[in-house]
Amino acid sequence: MSEQPSPPPPYSPDNRGLEEIPSVEVISRAAVMLLSAGAERLGLADADPDNSPHRDLDEARRLITALAGLVTASAEYLGLHAGPLRDGLQSLQKAFREASAVPDPPGQGPGEKYTGPVY
Repeated sequence: MSEQPSPPPPYSPDNRGLEEIPSVEVISRAAVMLLSAGAERLGLADADPDNSPHRDLDEARRLITALAGLVTASAEYLGLHAGPLRDGLQSLQKAFREASAVPDPPGQGPGEKYTGPVY
């Protein structure tokens, strides 16, 4: 009877299994993905964000709010990674406010229920 090969571990860009990746790295990767996707949905990856075919403020709002929840909930575990992620989040929140035809009142923008008002 031949032995069946074991299935490969879950995908990891650096060929480590998820069980080997520290939680701070998993959280940081998720935050960077949300940050990048939010920037893309704001059109910030294009030369002219106002005319970007990728701009979708409704989608950007969702991504920014998810990022705010993740960063706020995990800040105590992120250590020195928390500051840059907060800065990136705040930059997205400000870019969203600038991109909106009718900006949300302070404290009601994307993710601001988690971070407080962003001006």
